[in-house]
Amino acid sequence: MEQPVLLEMRGISKSFPGVKALDKVNLTVRPGTVHALMGENGAGKSTLMKCLFGIYHRDEGTIVLDGKEVNFKSSKEALENGVAMVHQELNQALTRTVKDNLWLGRYPKVAGVMVDEKKMAVETRRIFDTLQVQVDPKAVMSTLPVSQRQLVEIAKAVSYDSKIIVFDEPTSSLTEAEVEHLFRIINMLRDKGCGIIYISHKMEEILRISDDVTIMRDGTWVATRPAKELTMDEIIRLMVGRELTNRFPEKTNKPGEVILDVQHIAGKYTRLKDATFQLRKGEILGIAGLDGSGRTEVLENLFGAMTREGGTIKLHGREIRNKTPRESIKNGFALLTEERRATGIFGIRDIRENTVISNLNSYLVGGVCLSDKKMKEDTDWAIQAMHIKTPSQKTQIRSLSGGNQQKVIIGRWLLTKPEVLLLDEPTRGIDVGAKYEIYQLIIDLANEGKGVIVVSSEMPELLGICDRILVMSGGQVAGEVDARNTSQEEILTLAAKYV
Repeated sequence: MEQPVLLEMRGISKSFPGVKALDKVNLTVRPGTVHALMGENGAGKSTLMKCLFGIYHRDEGTIVLDGKEVNFKSSKEALENGVAMVHQELNQALTRTVKDNLWLGRYPKVAGVMVDEKKMAVETRRIFDTLQVQVDPKAVMSTLPVSQRQLVEIAKAVSYDSKIIVFDEPTSSLTEAEVEHLFRIINMLRDKGCGIIYISHKMEEILRISDDVTIMRDGTWVATRPAKELTMDEIIRLMVGRELTNRFPEKTNKPGEVILDVQHIAGKYTRLKDATFQLRKGEILGIAGLDGSGRTEVLENLFGAMTREGGTIKLHGREIRNKTPRESIKNGFALLTEERRATGIFGIRDIRENTVISNLNSYLVGGVCLSDKKMKEDTDWAIQAMHIKTPSQKTQIRSLSGGNQQKVIIGRWLLTKPEVLLLDEPTRGIDVGAKYEIYQLIIDLANEGKGVIVVSSEMPELLGICDRILVMSGGQVAGEVDARNTSQEEILTLAAKYV
């Protein structure tokens, strides 16, 4: 007996100037199932979903939803017809409250004129209670951590009572407990008959939550299989078109003398209370901890992106202040931020401008004009070194996949020749093949004598590439472990020490 189909996308193609992003791609989603969509960065996953959601207009192909052919002209039209999408890059009204964000564009009205604040509050609370989301509806979005903002976005998608919900890298900012919570929500939606399209680079999640898996490569459909028939190695082979025997490169760096000595730093108006540690030349130091533990604040404090309340920073035995990011860059520091869309990229500018922006002084000719030739050469180097998939240097960075945007930012900082590289979730939203390349790059930088500090919520990542791991808890250092002789259990125990 033929199984019912909720969504069918047939022969979908989409081109942008200089590149064919999708080439006759097919996708079929059954009701009451989770359908994983996988592929390397730039494979076309998000582009396909944007064609479904009305953000992009497809060049050819048909979309059939619940037996009816559809052609959404906008995301509003898609939402009104039962298709919702939780985007990888959050795009929220940060100065508004949680409940405002939930009902933006569809405020309940009194007599068709005034916003019904009471109904809005009641409905928000009802949705949050149903999903067991512990977020204050009156809180201003900018005051919430990324993980809670992500949960609000998920609740918003669910609130439309949609037939199809797309989750694009939904767990990239979530802790393990929050991931479990998300999976409970997804299972609830599946039991209601929803079709869930789940995009993620995390293999363990895919094999655990999915019923079906579709794999894409370079804008084309490669395979669709039942999840129970696939292994992690088989998924990787289909994604990258080759065997990938190791998740992490061989560690060849050898830490030397201490280059950075941090004593009792604390942040003003932040979670960071007290952090003391040292970083050695050629060392990769990991920072682990639960959400809200102060991991990110350590990096922002070192980089001058937050006001320091106390403590000292010494580089090569000389005390430095790093009061501002400009001063920190002069002192040889570089920071890759957690939220690339909000604080990493200049979305409407092109690849070249995003690549050279932190190093403009080195391109000055006669102290007046910028050397276009030198900027072009350095951007070419970054594109080649980082394997960035882009039609040209003049492509707007916001049109690239999330992983390729991340590579541009890393290339940007490498051009400043930093001595201390601060990486906050460097592989967030990046596929397994590109992750390996970034891991190798981090190890190569350590081999060159750079000091690297990596904040990551992925424990295997920290264990795979770091020499030592600092564990934060409640805004302070709870302990330090040797990455070669520790376990996830020991790290999690320390992470809960001051909670």
